[in-house]
Amino acid sequence: MTPDPPLDLDVVVPVHNEQDTLEQSIALLHEHLRAEGPASWRITIADNASTDGTARIADELAARLDGVVAVHLPEKGRGRALSAVWSASPARVLVYLDEDLSTDLRALGPLVAPLLSGHSDLAIGSRLAPASRIVRGGKREFVSRSYNLLLRGAFGVRFSDAQCGFKAIRADVARRLLPYVQDTEWFFDTELLILAERSGLRIHEVPVDWIDDPHSSVDVVGTAVADLKGMLRVGRGLTAGRIPVDDIYRDIGRHPFARPAVPLLAQVVRFGVIGVMSTVAYALVYLLFQLMMPAQVANFLALLVTAVANTAANRRFTFGIRGRAGASRHHLQGLVVFGIAWALTSGSLVILHATDPHPGAFVEVGVLTAANLIATLLRFALLRLWVFRDRTDEPPAEPAAELLSTRHHLTMLAQEANRS
Repeated sequence: MTPDPPLDLDVVVPVHNEQDTLEQSIALLHEHLRAEGPASWRITIADNASTDGTARIADELAARLDGVVAVHLPEKGRGRALSAVWSASPARVLVYLDEDLSTDLRALGPLVAPLLSGHSDLAIGSRLAPASRIVRGGKREFVSRSYNLLLRGAFGVRFSDAQCGFKAIRADVARRLLPYVQDTEWFFDTELLILAERSGLRIHEVPVDWIDDPHSSVDVVGTAVADLKGMLRVGRGLTAGRIPVDDIYRDIGRHPFARPAVPLLAQVVRFGVIGVMSTVAYALVYLLFQLMMPAQVANFLALLVTAVANTAANRRFTFGIRGRAGASRHHLQGLVVFGIAWALTSGSLVILHATDPHPGAFVEVGVLTAANLIATLLRFALLRLWVFRDRTDEPPAEPAAELLSTRHHLTMLAQEANRS
């Protein structure tokens, strides 16, 4: 007997007390997949501890509609439901959709296509992409944009919308990441995305059409507080090394192609541009902090805020280093360089206040800016000769076979054909 082909897609719909809308939503989703879905798919209704008629309706739908199954979990939690179903699913690609179908289903095909082809590892719908069209209230819009801005500032992530209930992941990637995702509620997919990006995985974004459900039962304030707590927990875990993102990156991350070292002149120019931008940012941040705290404290915080971004920018653009390898060490060494810069600028403040006890904010900014420019020159020397020295000491790695470009691959095939 020929075995059944593997399942392409498992569309998981977590539900909790959705008896009023569940039947209509699943019917629409089922109709869409029959018309537009891949060769093989299923819909999994993941009921997590509903207390109304949701469980009964889910079972009736599973009995009536081909390709629909119902799973009943004794404990509440969207993240818990997704983790349980995804971990046991036989499908190649795992999807998560909100039950209210706020996201237009026509985006489902573009969402899963790069995962089915193997081009990407995760995919998310984005309501904040320029091409997206959304309808929602001002309060939720403000909370969503503020939350995603905070994520980008705290973790340096590049994805634009962590909270949209429209995501997909390859099953092999899910099996690698899920053991390290602790949240069982609404922060689950944000945590998953942070770990994925820190592990060097490729995240595909799809602009979506999205209409807010006015009857949504989500507690916006309570969810926001829980998300902030989750961010603190994940941040501590990454800093302490309890989450092995480097191991995951080594095993399944998208390693960058080796690139030639950046010439010295180009390094000087790029470092200068970043230095000017950092100096301007530092001055603005210092002026803001100086209104609320003593000058020395404001100086320290302003330098600290700009130091991490400065190190990351120089690592990527000035010295041409990509990927996660050595990133933690580079940032630690960058903080040492920051300490030296802080000592220089703090010393300039001490001298200024010794000569003039009340110099005024703009005089302080002028002195500190001059000191910061001197510190910038020293910073370049330290970054080049110490922090990023390994860039020129180590021979460039050859790209793995699976990362060969299409053109390179075709060239090799042509050469083999000529030899034969």
